[in-house]
Amino acid sequence: MHPPLSYSELLKMRAIVLDQQGPIDESPLVVRDVPLPEPAPNQVRVKVRCCGLCHTDLHVVEGDLPQHKMPVIPGHQIVGIIDKCGLDVTKFKRGERIGIPWLHRTDQSCDFCRRGLENLCEHAQFTGYDVDGGYAEYAVVDEDFAYAIPPQFTDENAAPLFCAGIIGYRAYRLSGAQSGDRLGLYGFGASAHIVIQFARHLGNEVYVFTRSENHRKHAEELGARWTGDSADQPPNPLDAAIIFAPAGALVHDALRATRKGGTVTCGGIVMSQIPPMDYQLIYHERVLRSVANSTRHDACEFLDLAANVPIRTEVQIYKLSDTNRALQDLKHSRITGAGVVRIG
Repeated sequence: MHPPLSYSELLKMRAIVLDQQGPIDESPLVVRDVPLPEPAPNQVRVKVRCCGLCHTDLHVVEGDLPQHKMPVIPGHQIVGIIDKCGLDVTKFKRGERIGIPWLHRTDQSCDFCRRGLENLCEHAQFTGYDVDGGYAEYAVVDEDFAYAIPPQFTDENAAPLFCAGIIGYRAYRLSGAQSGDRLGLYGFGASAHIVIQFARHLGNEVYVFTRSENHRKHAEELGARWTGDSADQPPNPLDAAIIFAPAGALVHDALRATRKGGTVTCGGIVMSQIPPMDYQLIYHERVLRSVANSTRHDACEFLDLAANVPIRTEVQIYKLSDTNRALQDLKHSRITGAGVVRIG
């Protein structure tokens, strides 16, 4: 006989569940009632109001990232209200609004954590990948990996800040862009439409490279100095560039457009193969680097900056039951700005 169910297991919530990785166009996500999670010591539980869409969700669903937890509830740009606190919680109280990002937990003891590189933690866990995420009515998180949300942001407008914004900010910081520099953005989705706003606030000229006419128009509305196709040469050489589109061939285009000593930063978690390149593309001390995850320090710095600019995210809203369609729209570049799933 099976042991009797606990009280918490008898309580259910509605969630979007991935049972097996597969093409998003085949709608592999299913709506299901699952047990309501209980917060452990030092954890809080949030009643989720909305969760942003991210290309990383696509990579989890479609198998571009290796399977970790399965079944799993995806989603890692979570905004919600704390409805229950576990033992020893001191940072937050019930009723407060918080955000939950991709970085869910680190061991805080490995060599990378000790060196201030917790984004590279050997035993890191990630929201919506190693643990259940935010395409659900409730989610839990350690209080040290959750963040208060500046009050000027609505729930839907805050959601994209928690990955598109934070990762965009880390990519910008690692690009070395300084006030007055020319910054190139390759791909103009959720991250780029946030980066252009704070980059201009910090004194950059922004050049946007995208195949989409709608995205070019959006970039121009947000103050892009110039827009063009990825293979186009900008009117002036770039000081730094960030590649958000997961296409390895863009590395060549960005290096050609970047001046001597400039940096090209790859901001995605996966990318198609980078074609063989002539050494001259990186000669003259051009730097090619990647971005992996983010730190809590990145999150805190970015949220302060976002409030001061202030960032205005443009969002397209979907119902929880339409999450397959939402991710299909994301994959096929049918979203201007950022997509957000509203819960309930």
